[in-house]
Amino acid sequence: MSRTIGDVILDLQNISLRFGGVKALTDISFDVREHEIRAIIGPNGAGKSSMLNVINGVYHPQEGTIIFRGEERKKMEPHQAATQGIARTFQNIALFKGMSVLDNLMTGRLTLMKSHFFEHALWLGRAKKEELEHRKKVEEVIDFLEIQHIRKTPVSRLPYGLQKRVELGRALAAQPSMLLLDEPMAGMNVEEKQDMCRFILDVNDQMGTTIVLIEHDMGVVMDISDRVVVLDYGKKIGDGVPEDVKNNPEVIKAYLGAGH
Repeated sequence: MSRTIGDVILDLQNISLRFGGVKALTDISFDVREHEIRAIIGPNGAGKSSMLNVINGVYHPQEGTIIFRGEERKKMEPHQAATQGIARTFQNIALFKGMSVLDNLMTGRLTLMKSHFFEHALWLGRAKKEELEHRKKVEEVIDFLEIQHIRKTPVSRLPYGLQKRVELGRALAAQPSMLLLDEPMAGMNVEEKQDMCRFILDVNDQMGTTIVLIEHDMGVVMDISDRVVVLDYGKKIGDGVPEDVKNNPEVIKAYLGAGH
């Protein structure tokens, strides 16, 4: 699939989120277009992960409107977001460490399974056919991410960079139309970052997946993003193409430091 940026598919309007008396997000609005890579940046504590949690239903904002594919969402739950095609990776790796890479990726197919637990337990006809279909899709993801050599390895034995790649694979196994990536390159060395950048660009280009990305590495953000929204203390201070954001005085002051 060749990438063409389309119409707005996610529109966040005047989102405010509070935890008791603490304001995590204040009156934030931005949109995401189909097939684009949309970055969210800002200093620590700016509200970036909270915004991802609002998008996939972990948090419910007290004010504001979320419109996804033309429909206003009221208190979306994470499993509903998953069935609507929104997948997520996390800042801290959230894999099943005792399970193999293959089995971890198979868990990404759970929302797509139609047969019942009883059928799986007895390995009845529909369950058997479905299992083979899901395994085929997972093997395609394994090939795509170049992790064939570790497919049977328990995740706990893998180095950090490969664990992050497996987590991306589990999200891709769900065949999402929108992928939320929370610091996918945190803690990686230069080579691992280059690999992850390549995979993210390929997911976006070849699979046509829309990507919303939190990342601290400004070089990465400026290289791979179509548009960037900047948060600081839960407020939006910048929004636009990377070049405009990079030259925004308020962004420079908040994110890069006034000395830059």
